[in-house]
Amino acid sequence: MPVKSGKYDASAITVLEGLAAVRKRPGMYIGSTGERGLHHLVYEVVDNAVDEALAGFCTDINVTLMPDGSVQVFDNGRGIPVDMHPIEKKPALEIVMTVLHAGGKFGDSGYSVSGGLHGVGISVVNALSSDLAVTVERDGFVWTQEYKLGVPTAPVTQGAPSTSSSTTVRFWPSTEIFETTDFSFETLSTRFREMAFLNRGLTITLKDERPGRVDDKGAPLDIRYHYKGGITDFVRHLNLTRGETHKTIIAFTAEDTKHKMSLEVSMQWNAGFSESVYTFANTINTQEGGTHEEGFRTALTSIVNKFGEEWGYIRKKEDRLTGDDVREGLTAIVSIKLAEPQFEGQTKTKLGNTEAKSFTQKAVNEELSTWFEKNPSEGKDIVRKSIDAAAARVAARKARDLSRNRKGLLEGRGMPGKLADCQWTEPEKCELYIVEGDSAGGSTKGGRDSRYQAVLPIRGKILNVEKARIDRVLQNNEVQALITALGTGVHDDFDIAKLRYHKIILMADADVDGQHIRTLLLTLLFRFMRPLIEQGFVYLAQPPLYKLKWGGKEPIQYAFSDRERDGFIKIGTDAGKRLPKEDGIQRFKGLGEMPAKELWDTTMDPQHRVLIHVSLEDAAAADDLFSVLMGEDVELRRQFIQRNAKDVRFLDI
Repeated sequence: MPVKSGKYDASAITVLEGLAAVRKRPGMYIGSTGERGLHHLVYEVVDNAVDEALAGFCTDINVTLMPDGSVQVFDNGRGIPVDMHPIEKKPALEIVMTVLHAGGKFGDSGYSVSGGLHGVGISVVNALSSDLAVTVERDGFVWTQEYKLGVPTAPVTQGAPSTSSSTTVRFWPSTEIFETTDFSFETLSTRFREMAFLNRGLTITLKDERPGRVDDKGAPLDIRYHYKGGITDFVRHLNLTRGETHKTIIAFTAEDTKHKMSLEVSMQWNAGFSESVYTFANTINTQEGGTHEEGFRTALTSIVNKFGEEWGYIRKKEDRLTGDDVREGLTAIVSIKLAEPQFEGQTKTKLGNTEAKSFTQKAVNEELSTWFEKNPSEGKDIVRKSIDAAAARVAARKARDLSRNRKGLLEGRGMPGKLADCQWTEPEKCELYIVEGDSAGGSTKGGRDSRYQAVLPIRGKILNVEKARIDRVLQNNEVQALITALGTGVHDDFDIAKLRYHKIILMADADVDGQHIRTLLLTLLFRFMRPLIEQGFVYLAQPPLYKLKWGGKEPIQYAFSDRERDGFIKIGTDAGKRLPKEDGIQRFKGLGEMPAKELWDTTMDPQHRVLIHVSLEDAAAADDLFSVLMGEDVELRRQFIQRNAKDVRFLDI
C-alpha cells in the first residue's frame, strides 16, 4: 500500500464552484443520462475511496446494490472531515457533498496523488440523486447528514461515540434524470476488478441484494477482488486465454523522488498476435496514451533490437524490428503515479507531462536490460517471436502490394469492385454501410441515398482475426476490401486523416448469425483499426424484426423486438384496432427480403433509423472480452455465457 501522507481536515478542502448547472445539464458532468452515466455515479463515489487508498489510509471498499434500487459505498479510510471550513464557515462534509469540485485533491495538504483529479466530485452524485445519506466515523463520533435533490434536509448531526474511521455513502439515482436506474453487476464488477489490480492490497467487494439477482446456484451475487500481486496479477489474468511465449512475468518498479513520480510495469508476451498494452496515470485509464506510453514503447523497441543484434538474430540494419513487431503478442500494464498530472487529448485521457516520458524510458531501459541479461533463454524466445512478426509484416506488405495490381478485385479509383460508393467526397458527411450478402447488398444499394451513403457487401462470415496473424488477415479478400474502402490502413500504416467515411455502420440480420457477423467485424476493427472505435466512428444498424399491418387506414408499425411487438399489439387492440390474421404480422427473416424502400424507411433514413453507437470506455476490459468470445478457450466462453445469460433481454434463434 502507498505511504501515508498529508493532513486531511477542513483546511485541506478546496472549494472551486457551485452546483447550479448540474441538474439542468447532467450530460456535461457525467457524459450521459443513460446506462453509462448511471454507472459513473458509482465510480465517482468509489474514486474518493480509492484516493484514500492511494494516500495509504484505506484497505477495504464495499459496494452494495440495495433492494430498493439505491447503492451503498463504504470505505474504511479516514472519513470525510466534519469540522468547520475556515473560509466557508460550514462543516467540511456539507461542502464536499454540495459544492462542485470541492475536495482534498486540489490543494497541497490533502492528497499527494489522486485518481479522480479530473473527475467531477461526489457533489454531482448528490445533485443527480433524489435522496442521499452520508455517514462518517471520525474524530471520536458518528456524523450523519441527509439530502434531497442535493440540498441538505438538516445540519450535520453528531451521533454516538466511535473509535473507528470510515465513510458510508448511500444514494438513490433520480428516475426523472436517468433513462434507466438498473445497475449492471457485470459492468461494475469489471471496473472494480481493474481498480483492485491497480491498487495492490486493496480489497473491493461488490454485493447485489436486489430481488432475483442470483448466480447459477441460486446464491446472491457477491464478489471480492484483492490482488497481492497488483498489476502482475492483471497481466496473468489478461493472458489466461492466450498461451505463453515465456513463463516469467516481467515486473519492476521505479521511483523519482525529485519529481514525485513512481512507476509500476508488468509485462509478458503470449502466443497470440494482438498487442495489449494498457497505460494508467494515477489509476486513470489513459486510453489515448501519452508521454509515459511513448517512453515505454521507445525503450522496449530499443532493448529488443539491442539484444537481437547481440545474440546474432539481427545482422543487417534493414532487419531491425519495428515497434509493431516487438509488441505483437505483448500484454503489458504501465502504471505511473505523479503529483500533478496534465491530461489532454479529445477525452482528457492522454498524459501530457514531459518528465513522465524520460522517467519511464530510463526505467524501462535499465530494468529490461537487466532482465534480458539474466534470462537469455526466455529473452531469445521473445526476440524470435518478434522476428516472426517482422516476417509476417513483410509478407503482408507484399500481399497488399500484389492485391493493388490484381485485376477484378479493385476497380476505378482503387476501390473494391462491389463497393457502391457515394457521390459526395467530404468524409464528415459520408456513411459506409457494411452489409452481409449480395441480396442484402442489393436492397441496401437500392434503398440508400446515393449522395452520401456508400454500401459494401461482404460475403459470409469474415475471418476471425483473433486467431490469425496479420499476413493471413490481409490475404483475406473480404478484409482487404473493407480496409481499402475505409482508406485508413492498419496498425503502423493507420492514418485517421485518410478515413473516407465518418459513419461506419455495420448492418446484419437480427438473428444469431447476424450477431456473429457483427462480432467478427467488431473484432477486426478493434484489433487492427482501434482508433475508429475509440474516436466514435462505428455504429450498429438496428433493422426491425416485425412489421404490423393494421386493418383499415391505420399506419404500419415496425417492432425491433418481441417485447416491442407484444406492446404494440396490446396498445392497438386495447384501442379497438384490428390486426388481420393472415398477414397482420410479418417477420423479417433477413435484410435481403426487405424491399429497398422499406429498408430506407426503417433502417437507413436518418430521420427514423435507430443506430447504436459503439464506444470504448475500458480498452482492457474490451480486450479481455474479445479474447474470451473469439479466442481458443471454450471453457472460459461457456462460463461467460452462463454468467451473463440472465442479462440477455432479446435472443433470436
